[in-house]
Amino acid sequence: MTHPPSPTRRLCLIGLALAAVSGAATAHGPTRQKVTETIAINAPAAAVWARIKDFSALQAWHPAVQASPADKGNEIGSVRQLTLKGGGALTETLEAWDDAGMKYTYRAKDGGALPVTNYTSTIRVTEDAGKATVEWRGAFYRGYPNNNPPPDQNDEAAVAAVTGVYQSGLANLKKLVEGK
Repeated sequence: MTHPPSPTRRLCLIGLALAAVSGAATAHGPTRQKVTETIAINAPAAAVWARIKDFSALQAWHPAVQASPADKGNEIGSVRQLTLKGGGALTETLEAWDDAGMKYTYRAKDGGALPVTNYTSTIRVTEDAGKATVEWRGAFYRGYPNNNPPPDQNDEAAVAAVTGVYQSGLANLKKLVEGK
């Protein structure tokens, strides 16, 4: 036979439950956002990789980039200064570069023209049956790190901006490689 909890025990249980709920309700700050975009390109992966592997030549395939010089090319630690066609700039550092694996990873110093912070991204080319798949993935926090961000610095704005960058770049890459 079980006995109901004592009034003291019941109050303790209620207090613990309230503390757990209120702790969750007062949690604050941004959560890490992630974006992954992929595109299939009707060309060998090596041909696609040849088009995008130069860390200092993003302007050769991304329609929003006017210039992207990198101080050390594809060497780890190389810093590229992106100038955007519509105005704005970004500074990115090459974190990893793998020619055999057809991928590289870079980190933005700050959000620059994007409403993000702590932004890291990897672009990778793989092949399946003679066709390339390009995956561009990134992880970041919104541009405004505190509670109640303005609309242009919130999670939705950050995700939309990065998604737009990836989609426009991949669509243009496909067009350039396939010649359509």
